[in-house]
Amino acid sequence: MSLCSICPRKCAADRAKAPGYCGAREKAHIARAALHRWEEPIISGERGSGTIFFCGCNLNCIFCQNYKINHSVMGIEADEETLCRIMLDLQHQGAHNINLVTPAPHVPLIARTLPLARQAGLMIPIVYNTNAYETVQTLKMLEGLIDVYLPDFKYVSAPLAKKYSDAEDYFDVAAQAIAEMYRQVGNIKLDENGMATSGVLIRHMVLPGCVDDTRRVLDYVSANYPKNVYISIMSQYAPPKDDLPKPINRRITKGEYDRALDYAISKGFENVFIQQRNSADLSYTPDFDADVIFDPIKRA
Repeated sequence: MSLCSICPRKCAADRAKAPGYCGAREKAHIARAALHRWEEPIISGERGSGTIFFCGCNLNCIFCQNYKINHSVMGIEADEETLCRIMLDLQHQGAHNINLVTPAPHVPLIARTLPLARQAGLMIPIVYNTNAYETVQTLKMLEGLIDVYLPDFKYVSAPLAKKYSDAEDYFDVAAQAIAEMYRQVGNIKLDENGMATSGVLIRHMVLPGCVDDTRRVLDYVSANYPKNVYISIMSQYAPPKDDLPKPINRRITKGEYDRALDYAISKGFENVFIQQRNSADLSYTPDFDADVIFDPIKRA
């Protein structure tokens, strides 16, 4: 993979020789694959979502709770055969879906693998769990392969995006990416058991001191998507280290989260998932060094 241009960074790394900005190399590494029961109810259901955590991330969020895997290599190396086998195993365990977490650096592998997995008997929906810092061109490689898109919509503010994620152009990029996701799969559709079978569920995590930007995110979604679009407003932020700058060196307050929810209600959204504030605890962050089921990190 020479001159990598998979993501908006277009870092031009030769990942066969050295990692790209995202930390990923030519061959994908999977840090963890397990049933996860603490996504939104339409994703996790009763049996859990079959999460596959890829190493590497094209953002550099200073508050990242998955820092162990996002800019390092750990777990197992995965080619098409290995990834296919993992998907089928998760289906055998009873997963409602296959949940690809931080998949952007590995889209070519994913696009090659999914048709093979379907041919091998994979029948459950594919969830693409992303930070939304994606190019439309790369997302088009996944058209017809992804059933449910689960994008984070982190910021509208360019200064915040630059300060916290080293991505000043985040809003423009993410807005176009989410629009492409919605073009491909539309709004969420549920089966008879209330599980998502297709569509886009937009996530937004409220950051301490940043409720004004949360309002701007909700303004944009309200102006560009129908009122019945599915949104998840998350309260799970917990500072992963002690040296973060103010105000993100603390959890969000009840007042901050309530203001975010009140604003969402005022915009007339019809399908909003909310979290209990006890989800903002680092004890809910997965231990990527342990070979156990993924610990719950959020409750929708």
